[in-house]
Amino acid sequence: MKKILITGASGGIGSSIADKFLKNKYEMILTSSSDNSLSKLKEKYGNNHHYYILDFNNPDENNIILKKISEEHQDLNIIVNNAGITDDSLLLRMKTDQWNKVIQANLSSNFLIIKALLPNMIKNKSGNIIGISSVVATSGNPGQSNYVAAKSGMIGFYKSVALEVASRNINVNIVSPGFIISPMTDKLNDKQKNVILEKVPMKRFGDSNEIADLVYFLSSDESKYITGQNIHINGGMLMV
Repeated sequence: MKKILITGASGGIGSSIADKFLKNKYEMILTSSSDNSLSKLKEKYGNNHHYYILDFNNPDENNIILKKISEEHQDLNIIVNNAGITDDSLLLRMKTDQWNKVIQANLSSNFLIIKALLPNMIKNKSGNIIGISSVVATSGNPGQSNYVAAKSGMIGFYKSVALEVASRNINVNIVSPGFIISPMTDKLNDKQKNVILEKVPMKRFGDSNEIADLVYFLSSDESKYITGQNIHINGGMLMV
């Protein structure tokens, strides 16, 4: 049975990715940043999977947990770095703590996770690493300079890692979603939704299951010649 690590598994996209791999009989290692959300994951997916708290504002504790994951799951096949946060503000109003917190959770976390778990993949001469970035990493977005910096930083980081490990039979790619149906979009009124949809040629929001399908494809043998790519899934909102 293949084994996958999914960070941020309690969120909309993370949950859909977990559902997709569960359906395809994967053994899952799921992480979340709080006890409450982790308990809900255990309740949903049961005792045949593995659960860990990862809160990247607590690096010392995370290093201990990542070492434990590395030791206990040396046969890990796939890493999906999905966890992320926002803390929005216009640049001139943004506090240093807001900047650091978002960079730590959305960018530095990828470095720490991959550095801890990559040696086993190199030893096994096989693996897939997939990061979830965002359309705004390429387009920019006012009020989100910290988030955009982190998500665009992910793209450069993953491309560099892809070059380092391609000869080891390890694929490294990025998925950049556009506007996806989520609790955040559910809070928008019709006028706000229409403003967004005017920018999307397909005239609809994406579904988190569509993200999960793409992640599953990138982890499969059908995509073995794809690495170092940033794949956009945004209904035509941004074409690059």
